Amino acid sequence: MRIPEKMKTSGKFISLEFFPPKERDAWPSFFAVVEQLKALNPLFASVTYGAGGGTQDNTLEIVKRIKSEMNIEPMAHLTCVGADEERIAGFLQNLDEAGISNVLALRGDAPKDQPDFDFAAQRFTGSIDLVRFIQERFPHMNAAATAYPEPHPDTPSISAGVEWARAKVEAGAELLVTQLFFDNRLYFDFVERLQALGGAVPVLPGILPIMSLKSAKFILSLCGAAIPGKFLSALEAAHEHGGDEDVKRIGLDYATRQAQELLDGGAPGVHLYTLNRAQACLEIGNNLTL
Repeated sequence: MRIPEKMKTSGKFISLEFFPPKERDAWPSFFAVVEQLKALNPLFASVTYGAGGGTQDNTLEIVKRIKSEMNIEPMAHLTCVGADEERIAGFLQNLDEAGISNVLALRGDAPKDQPDFDFAAQRFTGSIDLVRFIQERFPHMNAAATAYPEPHPDTPSISAGVEWARAKVEAGAELLVTQLFFDNRLYFDFVERLQALGGAVPVLPGILPIMSLKSAKFILSLCGAAIPGKFLSALEAAHEHGGDEDVKRIGLDYATRQAQELLDGGAPGVHLYTLNRAQACLEIGNNLTL
């Protein structure tokens, strides 16, 4: 079922994002995590996808199993960097034949081994082109897209990011899922700006529970999100005093408060970046009032 249609009758909800392991011998433990998180009754679960199609087959098989064996509505990530129409259409056709009707359209990063890679020279220059392609070839599918409450590394400002989000909506995106962030004021400001430009689609905030100081700094270095000063100081003090266990406690408490404030402030739901960690997400989800 298309996620925007499910949202119309769901009330406040939790959704999840999973990162499929590359090695198949790790799949049993991965699906055990998915099974555990069914207890949160997620509205849907998104499954990431390797840039350049590196894990395309894994993503396809995993979303099939999540739908057929675990009865969770899946949303398959799809990157278009360096892709041609035939490969994209083939993947979408396989999803369609499996009864999967939700895709998160992404540009993806430039190949690391191609320093002169030119996005403008590609068939799909970005996610907007991919959203349009999905709407043209598979109009019955839901093409969701990403949004950035903080500036994307390729955009000069928050205003420019809002304009890109509006363009994705104009291309046919019916749902936006945000990059992780830690200051809720950014989310509410983004939604207000987007609505003022006519982008009347749900914007689902992405929440990342910080589990260790090292992983937090690594993840933030990849996406450019900023941690509020007081929160970062609390994490560093916790690490110095008690190590990663204390950091985890601070991180989970912060993520829970952040998610509840978003729900209370009008967000349609919260999208948890699970890092395939069942207990952390269960703790957050079970402490939320939906």
